[in-house]
Amino acid sequence: MQRSAPRLSRILACAAVPVMLVAAGCSSGSDSGSGDKGSGTPDKAASSAAGTPSAAPTTKKVEPAKFAKLPEICKALSSKTIDELVPKAKNDKGTAATSSDTTSRGGCSWNGLEDKGTKGSNYRWLDVSFYRYESDATLGSGQERAADNYAKELAKVQATGGAKDLKTTKAPGVGDQADVVSYELRKTDEDFQYGSVVARTGNVVVLLSYNGAGYSGAKTPSEKWITDGALKAAKEAVAAVATANK
Repeated sequence: MQRSAPRLSRILACAAVPVMLVAAGCSSGSDSGSGDKGSGTPDKAASSAAGTPSAAPTTKKVEPAKFAKLPEICKALSSKTIDELVPKAKNDKGTAATSSDTTSRGGCSWNGLEDKGTKGSNYRWLDVSFYRYESDATLGSGQERAADNYAKELAKVQATGGAKDLKTTKAPGVGDQADVVSYELRKTDEDFQYGSVVARTGNVVVLLSYNGAGYSGAKTPSEKWITDGALKAAKEAVAAVATANK
């Protein structure tokens, strides 16, 4: 049979396009019914997918911060302890450190030079700092954040430049975790003995440093004297946090 001109034109047009297009758009009219069924399925799936609401973003739940506030920093240590550790303190009330957020951080220090006459003079310095961390869904609980920063602060103390005979020992019974770092440091042509305590109680990190030197013939205080004094003060500072939150 001789093909009609329109039929022949259609066949030639289909032969000129790529095979994939031929299969999709140049099939014979007799298969159009099955093609409609096939093309309808994806549309329904797409419509169904579009109508399904996306899952709401989940918020990570973290443990609440244990402590909501800090103690009055310069009152965290008793006057008796100050008199014992820093005789003849210039300011027995302490000198408060500047803080832009006293609810989260603060510090206080005491220093004094005790004149012993012909036996020389004893210099002492004591300072304490508090850092409180809130719970945060992206950063973790206050306790976790405090533990992370506890480790960082301990590493800083252990990296003190010029320190000699540096030792780090655990300090059980001082908060949830504590370490005391003792070392010697040469300053102003004198030998200073240091005792630094890094402690954590809940979501609060306590840093306490105590040091001393002897002038004009007075002896440098022993490592035991300094570390015992530092630990005594650190225990009071940690206890002050709990008292402030009762």
